[in-house]
Amino acid sequence: MTQKLILGVTGASGIAFAVDIMRQAKAIDVEVHLVATSAAEITLVAETNLSVSDFKSMADVVHNVKNIGASIASGSFRTAGMIVAPCSINSLSEIAYGTTSNLLSRAADVQLKERRPVVLMVRETPLHRGHLRAMMHASENGAIIMPPVPAFYTNPQTLNDIITQTAAKALDLVGLNPTEMKRWKESSTL
Repeated sequence: MTQKLILGVTGASGIAFAVDIMRQAKAIDVEVHLVATSAAEITLVAETNLSVSDFKSMADVVHNVKNIGASIASGSFRTAGMIVAPCSINSLSEIAYGTTSNLLSRAADVQLKERRPVVLMVRETPLHRGHLRAMMHASENGAIIMPPVPAFYTNPQTLNDIITQTAAKALDLVGLNPTEMKRWKESSTL
């Protein structure tokens, strides 16, 4: 049976992570269910050369962010978990406090209640107390807070190396087995 992954994409900077997560998921035969906010589409155009339709075509299934009756809004829809990449502070806050105003936050809430991994690639800096409190609350509810911080032990040579490793780490955290994941001391000379 093919594993399924929900990928939420918000308007925070860093949409390249979502693009690479979809690329790597396809390589390991994971079915990606994409739900992107309208702000994500604006960021996509600003940060990449992809059209919205090209981006959506990378997913196996695309869900409208307004459709709270979609399959991914139910706990009976089995998945490996969910990654929100990038994750805006607005979406983090909705997920942390169970405010499900759209399908993205509803799907994350469902994954948390079903005790499935939810990785939030929070993209904001610097952070104030409210941001940190929301992250703590989300973590207490079971979310994994994973700011996209580079892993320099992999000796990255390009920005794409950093994006690939960071995306692989997120996939690894939901229990998938990304082939491009470089693990500590498995690939270095340390």
